[in-house]
Amino acid sequence: MNYIGELLFALSANLDNFTVSVTFGIRKIKISFFNNIIIAVISALGTYLSMKFGHVISRFFPLEISNYIGSSILIFIGLFIMKDFFKHDKKQKNDRTKPNKINSILNKPETADLDSSGSIDMKETALLAAALTLNNFGFGIGSSITGLNIYITVFLTFVFSIISMSIGNIVGKGFMPKTLCKFASLISGLIVIVLGLYEMFV
Repeated sequence: MNYIGELLFALSANLDNFTVSVTFGIRKIKISFFNNIIIAVISALGTYLSMKFGHVISRFFPLEISNYIGSSILIFIGLFIMKDFFKHDKKQKNDRTKPNKINSILNKPETADLDSSGSIDMKETALLAAALTLNNFGFGIGSSITGLNIYITVFLTFVFSIISMSIGNIVGKGFMPKTLCKFASLISGLIVIVLGLYEMFV
């Protein structure tokens, strides 16, 4: 069967994981393979719950309308991500309020190391996983409404999470310029838009 939509979802949903892991590598912050698995499990669980919620919503609409609604949600989310990317620098300069913990971790992943120990413990892993999962919750709802296979998507999200965190850390240790990581949100937004258009017209 054709699982292009599910693959696009897993790729886009884990770009944040990759960016976070690259930053950890640059900062020499260690994350164990066990904690990597924990992040993948929580991400997969969050994907499952969000897609189940989207599946419940889709029952109230005919199949064609559900697909259009879900696709439109994905395109909107993609555009919002891209808008956030282009306004990020301006927002950082003008925002005088104290950022919440979730945004702080996503914008500056090194803050996940709360005790500055140079490694991520279980508590910090759970907080990091929650931030990454909540950031993709709306994405999961929209994707489910379009009719993506929940179980295949959850499985791919789990696998891609482990791969992206592992590779990202290796890349970060290889002195990848941190400035390149900021383009992850732009790429993610484009992938989400492509997924929305794909599900709408294919």
